[in-house]
Amino acid sequence: MDEHPDVNTARRDLLIAGALSATAAALPGAAGAQTPGASAQKDASTPAPVLSRVALRVNGQRYDKEVDTRTTLLDLLREHLHLTGTKKGCDQGQCGACTVIADGRRINSCLSLALMHEGAEITTIEGLGTPDKLHPLQAAFVKHDGYQCGYCTPGQICSAAAMLDEVQRGIPSHVTGDLNARPLLSPAEMRERMSGNICRCGAYSNIMEAIAEVSGADAGGKA
Repeated sequence: MDEHPDVNTARRDLLIAGALSATAAALPGAAGAQTPGASAQKDASTPAPVLSRVALRVNGQRYDKEVDTRTTLLDLLREHLHLTGTKKGCDQGQCGACTVIADGRRINSCLSLALMHEGAEITTIEGLGTPDKLHPLQAAFVKHDGYQCGYCTPGQICSAAAMLDEVQRGIPSHVTGDLNARPLLSPAEMRERMSGNICRCGAYSNIMEAIAEVSGADAGGKA
């Protein structure tokens, strides 16, 4: 049996009213009108940034900067010192594009606060070499086409430079079987030690060849 006309009319009016209410709530102006002063309250509850000074040397030059205490080393380099060779990739320490050398050790600069490096010596890709005087790794990357889009390349080269220094100092990796073996840089060692640097273009074999040429190792299987 058909429903009474008044019931159908009431149901239709209810649906229309519901749709209008949902549309009004979704509009920024309407939402703001329903909660006057909400934006001001939010601004008032947001704490002002805490600033602090940090002094460090980057590529041989001393810098003294006042920064927000939450500023990462990566943002200090890119936004404050305008050294944009160091790239911001994942910003979570997973890709290695932001790798720099801090006091001789390679680190993910996106995971490290600038204030943690007071008095430190930082080397970025700009400090390794120049277009007129390339670092051996930079020259090898060019020779072996160790890059495609190039976004990961600064981090790859900084990581490789520090990694070769680790090998020279005899620092083992997780795959080192014999601590007395020389050289330590076998293909397996190279892959393990560079595993924190991702190349989304997949130029890994070229990168291995470039590093092998500089280190004197054989990327194909002989050390």
